[in-house]
Amino acid sequence: MTSQLPDPALVSVFRGPLHYRERAAVGELIDQSLAALNLPDGFISPGDRVVIKPNWVKEHDERRPGPNQWEHMVTHPAVIEAVIRWAAARLRGRGSVTVCDAPQTDSSFARLREYCGFEETITRCREAFPGVTIDVLDLRPEEWLAVDGVTVSKTALPGDPRGSTHVRLNEASEFVGFHGCGQLYGASYDMAETNRKHTGATHEYLLCRTPMEADVFINLPKLKTHKKVGLTCALKNLVGINANKNWLPHHTEGTPESGGDQFPAATAKARLEHSWMGAAKRVLKNNPTLSRLFVPVKKVGRLFFGDTQKVVRSGNWHGNDTCWRMVLDLNKCLFFFDGEGRRRAKPIRYLVVVDGIVGGEGNGPMTPDAKPCGIILAGTHPVAVDCAAATLMGFDWQKLRLLKNAFALRELNFVPFQPRHVRLISNHAPWSCPLEHVEDSFNFRPHFGWVGAIENARKALTE
Repeated sequence: MTSQLPDPALVSVFRGPLHYRERAAVGELIDQSLAALNLPDGFISPGDRVVIKPNWVKEHDERRPGPNQWEHMVTHPAVIEAVIRWAAARLRGRGSVTVCDAPQTDSSFARLREYCGFEETITRCREAFPGVTIDVLDLRPEEWLAVDGVTVSKTALPGDPRGSTHVRLNEASEFVGFHGCGQLYGASYDMAETNRKHTGATHEYLLCRTPMEADVFINLPKLKTHKKVGLTCALKNLVGINANKNWLPHHTEGTPESGGDQFPAATAKARLEHSWMGAAKRVLKNNPTLSRLFVPVKKVGRLFFGDTQKVVRSGNWHGNDTCWRMVLDLNKCLFFFDGEGRRRAKPIRYLVVVDGIVGGEGNGPMTPDAKPCGIILAGTHPVAVDCAAATLMGFDWQKLRLLKNAFALRELNFVPFQPRHVRLISNHAPWSCPLEHVEDSFNFRPHFGWVGAIENARKALTE
């Protein structure tokens, strides 16, 4: 250990056997990855509040519901347990570790706990570290029941016990001057709410207070493709710390010709679907009874307009010019604001550990195909880690708006290095080099809306 500050542009990448799952093996790989970062003494100190944020988007692949379809979807429980143990050991019997997320609203947290064995994991960790408070939280204020993609009921949940944090980014938002304001679509049918929070120089977010008040924030994303931003890793994982996801713009209604990115082209079908779905959303807003009646209608619409797993809609393509802005804004909120929504008096201690044991390629994040990689990535800055992740996935990070624009922030710039500074350290010798010199990758298949737009011609990684 050292007293010097860690290098934010350094990313460790350690590789194990493709088939490994054992907790001990995962723990050893994570310990190696974190040791390579040379974190400073006191990065975690006794009495600290440590928050661990995994990716618990949904308890199973939407195509194949069931208890054995989570490994390529969510952060592996062996990774979570290894990081809990790593952090708890440094608290030396005093402090707290809170594992929390706000999964997709129509996911079942009870089934997620069951499938991933949360109870057994937490019990083992509590027994191993008496004196350290170790908890698991579902941060969502409500859980939805969806039938064939249509929300038919909503159940109120306790949400974050510490409450929420209202952050007013305003003129520092990446949405300032964006032509799509007024046509932004969030997480539900209520577009009016989304656009009230993003208009002119007003840009607001409502975040869960537990992660915002953390002394140490440990981000545990999954290595997956993403339909709206290309990949979901450290930066995108912050969507799960929101208290109201409808304040998060995901796409802009319409086609590029009309200033939108909902559809890639202004075809007759796209215009008809935009008009028809827009009217349906206005009618169905906050009306579960009518929503149930809409289920068979949506099935008919799918036959005419095409399945979302095959047809680009809802901003699920490389032309999405909306979602990356929201993701970068969320990272500004975490890096610059505290639990009161005021500017931080001192920087948050931040760490990323990426679960690349079994990644997800293709139509991520909800219906990816499993991509066994056997790797753990770690770093102290989300942009460096995401650039490394994209490169190792076989993507050109400069073709991803999320990453390219992270190096061109107008206000509240949280990236203190240039792309040329990003370098890797690894137990796979060819990866111990500057990022630009990495020559081999796993060649992930992108979401179909991104095929041909982001791939990099690197040779496939060999055993």
